[in-house]
Amino acid sequence: MSVAHINQDSFQKEVLEQKGLVFVDFYAVWCGPCKMTELIIEELAKESSEVKFVKVNVDENPELTQSYQVFSIPTFVIFKDGQVINQFVGAMGKEGFQAEIDQAKSRTS
Repeated sequence: MSVAHINQDSFQKEVLEQKGLVFVDFYAVWCGPCKMTELIIEELAKESSEVKFVKVNVDENPELTQSYQVFSIPTFVIFKDGQVINQFVGAMGKEGFQAEIDQAKSRTS
């Protein structure tokens, strides 16, 4: 699966109305740590059929950024059936992201 770029208009359908886990990456094009994690997130998306991965540009979607209290980027929010179950900030390696996803999966089973 690839990482979909979504916006305020598609957030409801692509995240809040989805069943299962959705991993949301709040990023900006000028953000160095966001660029560092981009390839990792894409790799995880290709490897995981159980989790939907999406990206939200904070500069283009200030309402969403404010709604989810995104004060630093990158910020990652994991939703389960439209509800936030985990939110964390900052770049990390693939293993760190996988651990966060696995933790979210274990809380939902």
